[in-house]
Order: sequence, then structure tokens, then C-alpha cells
Amino acid sequence: MSDPAQMFAPDGPLAAAIQGFRARPQQIEMAQRIAEAIKGHRVLVAEAGTGTGKTFAYLVPALLSGGKVIISTGTKTLQDQLFNRDLPTVRAALKVPVTIALLKGRANYVCPYHLERNARDGRFLTAQDAADLRAIARFAKITQSGDKAECTDVREDSAAWIAATSTRDNCLGQDCPNVKECFVMQARRLAMEADLVVVNHHLFFADVMLRDEGMGELLPSCNTVIFDEAHQLPETASLFFGETVSTAQVLELARDTRSETLAGARDCIALIDASRELEKAARDLRLVFGSETARLSVTQAAERSGFDEAVEVLAKTLENFETVLDTQAERSEGLANCLRRAQEMGERLQRWRTPKEKELIRWVEVFSQSLALNGTPLHVSDVFKRQLEAQPRAWIFTSATLAVGKDFGHYCRELGLAWMEPPPLTAVWGSPFDYAEQALLYAPQGMPDPNSPNYSEAVARRALPLIRAARGRAFVLCTSLRAMRRIHELLVEGLQQAGDALPVLLQGEGSRTELLERFRRLGNAVLVASQSFWEGVDVPGDALSLVVIDKLPFASPDDPVLAARVEYMQRQGLSPFIHHQLPRTVINMKQGAGRLIRSEGDRGVLCICDPRMIDKSYGKVVWRSLPPMRRTREEASAVAFLEKLPPPRT
Repeated sequence: MSDPAQMFAPDGPLAAAIQGFRARPQQIEMAQRIAEAIKGHRVLVAEAGTGTGKTFAYLVPALLSGGKVIISTGTKTLQDQLFNRDLPTVRAALKVPVTIALLKGRANYVCPYHLERNARDGRFLTAQDAADLRAIARFAKITQSGDKAECTDVREDSAAWIAATSTRDNCLGQDCPNVKECFVMQARRLAMEADLVVVNHHLFFADVMLRDEGMGELLPSCNTVIFDEAHQLPETASLFFGETVSTAQVLELARDTRSETLAGARDCIALIDASRELEKAARDLRLVFGSETARLSVTQAAERSGFDEAVEVLAKTLENFETVLDTQAERSEGLANCLRRAQEMGERLQRWRTPKEKELIRWVEVFSQSLALNGTPLHVSDVFKRQLEAQPRAWIFTSATLAVGKDFGHYCRELGLAWMEPPPLTAVWGSPFDYAEQALLYAPQGMPDPNSPNYSEAVARRALPLIRAARGRAFVLCTSLRAMRRIHELLVEGLQQAGDALPVLLQGEGSRTELLERFRRLGNAVLVASQSFWEGVDVPGDALSLVVIDKLPFASPDDPVLAARVEYMQRQGLSPFIHHQLPRTVINMKQGAGRLIRSEGDRGVLCICDPRMIDKSYGKVVWRSLPPMRRTREEASAVAFLEKLPPPRT
């Protein structure tokens, strides 16, 4: 492999090909360390602060490595950006003959079989759904990839996509009559042939690591795996190393079976009836919890009147459904596939009801329209470590937020990296931004206890003068949906009373993409949001000059998964707070704070309202992990800083 430093030199290929390119010392050093890890088949855990240029820092050694590389990102948006913008730019600059491929989960690709079948059946809830499906059918005739991200005429959240895509459960695989036109198969074929493949974390675990959907060959053939936004991995791994049976899955199975019965076994009325009974059993289980949404331990759920009985009825109804379906399964590939799904679902439900594994957290999540019975491993470290040691290859974990200070112990323990031989290499590169000059950290005085009933009022009261001084241009990030709605209401009221006609946006009023586009376009907006806007949101420039955070983002102690892990750590003689809750909070806090300064020209105020950051001894761990901004407790200083900023471009 060539020395990556040469590629970043002032007279190197990147500077020659990319207008305005300027390498940073941290970026060059990071690229060199990654190149060494790739060469030595080592594990490297690297934190690179905002503005380091970590994307180019890992792309250059990846493209020069000469082996097969998988790059996994946190979201599909980042995946598209990497594949469509960053990768082609760096590859063209380096002039390397590396083939690249983009691979997403099957729900992102049009399925000709289901599209054709559902378009023919024509059963839609709204005229808009029917129109969307016709637009998808037109798109399917002209697209090369079948990737729904390219179908701009249909909203990403349109219900028509459910009718035009497949799931792991209802895909017919090689038995599908439309297998030759299958976009999923085509994407996988291209991924197998490519030198570098871009996936996302969900797909990596579901498809690549767990070999759920036939991509088991991709990981064994690769020399290097690079995880960007790697702070998300412990949560994603927990999700995929566990099992779920949801009422939504049951309803989908019942609907698909009815559709296949009408197509291939119309005379079997008993199967139609069994599918309706199965739907009723699923709905009755959800109705046990009325209109509430919640996350409950299995013990808490069992205390609800009718819960255990409803689970038992679902199990028996599913068993009966499977028996009837078995008599018809030979009549079509679709019915045979529904039988396989019913059998697998019955096995998962049985494992959830009578688990054999001791270290399994059983819990129930109740959504507005559905309910999920979840089995989550107590810890994923053993399973993940086994995968990492299966074959010599390099594993690179990178993010702007992985360490607490410079300590990666928490992260390495969660993923089993702490017990590897040789131990993982670690490195921290701070941001090149001049935070002392560009930003101010403001901790308001006189804030009440975060658990007090009037806390949201106090946050809104402290935020209003800052928002007015900044002329909008603010994110107000909340740790709960209830607080988000209340603070939004109070800010709208306060601005109206002050005669300030600033637009105040609320998470949920549109998709995340739409809200961000509106925020950027308006130039003087306030966005009140919760957890989904704490990370992966990039608003450089003067459209964002103020970030207000209501509380330190500690996970709810009532969360059943956290409660089980806390109990386990206590049994091990560890402090759950020091070893788990505080490190997670610090990493989340760094993500939220990271929204403020995104480029060398950005300036702004970070306001953290939670008094525990100052009053509690552990608060120091939090603020010492934040970028080295100037600090103040005086509102007047924060207002003066914001008033000196150039006016917004509206």
C-alpha cells in the first residue's frame, strides 16, 4: 500500500483534484494509523472530532489497500452520501481501478413479484396509495437499480412501498417467478463482485454477520471492515442478536397468506377463516394495553389483566393456522413460503414464552398500532467477539464520539474488544476547530431539579432570551417527547408575547429530511426536537448558531433492558452508573453538542440547562468530554455573544 500521507500532501492527488482541499494533520495521522491496522489485520478504535475529515481519512487507505473492503455507516442517508459523493470523488482523485457497490436491505428495492401482484389486486386504503403504486410501477420499468431512493415521485414513507417491496419473510428467493428481474439479487451480485461495498449497520448485522438473507459469502471474502458512526453499534448489535415476535409481523403473515390463498387455493375457505382468526388474536393482544405506549419487562407486562391469556391464545391460534396452511402449502411457492414463516414465528414465540438461555432479557414494547415481544441478550460482547476472531482481517471502528475523555474502556467492553488478543489499538484525534474562539458553553444559574414538575417551563424561560438574541437559528434538543411538546408550546407562546415572528418547527410535523430542509431554507427558524435530531444532523453555516439541551440524556431507569443490565452489573460487583449509564450519557451528550460547530466559520452558543452538570461530581466527566469552549454561567454573556453574530440570511 502507498503511504496515505502522500495522497494528502499539498501537491498530492487530492489537492489536485478537489477544489479548496486542505489536509489537516489529524486527518493524515488517522489515515496512516488505519493503513497500518489494515496491513496488520488489527482492530483499531478511533475517535475523530468534528472537522477532522475522517471520511477521507478512512477512504484513502481503504481504496489503496488492494483487498476487499466493507464500509458500514450509521444510516441510509450517510450510505447514499458516501457512495454517490465521497467515494467517487476520492477514487477519481487517486486514479485507482477499484470497483464499488452499494447494498441496502431488501425493503429498499422494488420487488417485481409483489408490485405486480398488489397492483393487480388493487386493494388500497386511499387514492394517493393507488397513484403512488402506479408511479412505482413506471419507475420499475426504467430504473437500473430498483433503489427506492431514486424514485423521487413517491414519498419514502408512502404506504404503497409496502405493496411494492419484499420482506425477509415473504421473499420467494430462487422459487420466485420474477427471479431474473430481481433488484435485490442484482444488488447482491454486484456486491459480491465489487472491491469495496457500502452497507449500513442494520444490513451488516442482519445480512452479513448473521447470514439471515443469503449474504453469508460477503464477510468471509473481505479483508477489512470499517464502521463509521461506530458509537451506534452496541445498540444495533443488541437488536440483531436478539429475537422479536410482533403483532405487525403476525398481521403481515395473515394478509400475505390470504393474498396467496386467493391466487393459488381459492377453494380453501378454512385457510381464509384461519387467517382472520390469527389477525384477531394479534389485535386482541395489542388491545390488552388500550391506547398506551410503553416498554415493559415481562414481569410488568404479566401484571396487566389478560396479557398472559392473550399470548397463549395467539400461540394456539398460530398453531391452528399452521396446521390448516400445511394442507395447502404444496399448491404454490407463495403458500409454501407462508408455511415456513408460520413455523419460524411459532418457534420464536415458543422460545420467548419458555426461554432456554439464562442471560436473555424478555420485554414487551407497546406501540400505538402494534406490540412486540422481544428477547434481547444481556450482553453482545461474546457473540461479537467470536465474529471478530473468526478470520484474520482488519476491523476499524470510528466516530466523533466513542471515548469518555480518552478512555475507550466502556465501548470496548460492550463489544467484547477489551478481551481480544492482541488488544485493540486506540486513538483520539481532537477537532481542528478553534472552539475557544468559535463557541461558548453556557450553564444557566438557578435551574430547578430536572425531575421537578416545572422544569420544562424553566428551560423555555432560559432559552427565550438566547433564541431572540440569535434571531432564531436554534436547535432545542429534548430528552423526552413530552418535554419536547411542552417546551415547543411555551416557546411559541413566549415569542408571540414578545412580538417576535420567528418560525418554530416541531419534530413530527414532517420527515426529518423535510424539517431540516425547511430549517436551512428559512434561515431564522427554531427547531424543537428529541433524540432523533441529536446525531447525524449537519447544518453548517449561520443557519444554526444556538443549541439548547434540556437535560443530560440519561436513559430512563424504567427501561426494561437497562434495568436488567443494571441488575447484572450489580451482581458482578460493578457500578452500573460509572461503568454503563454515565459513559453512554457522555457519548450521547457529545453527539448533541456536536450539532453546533460544523465548519471553521461557524460560531455559536451551547446552552446545557441541566444543573447536575455543575452541581454533581459526575458533571465534571460530562463537561470535560465536551469540546474546549469558553464557559459562562451568565445569561448576559451568552446573549452578548449571540448578538455579535452576523444577522441571519432570510
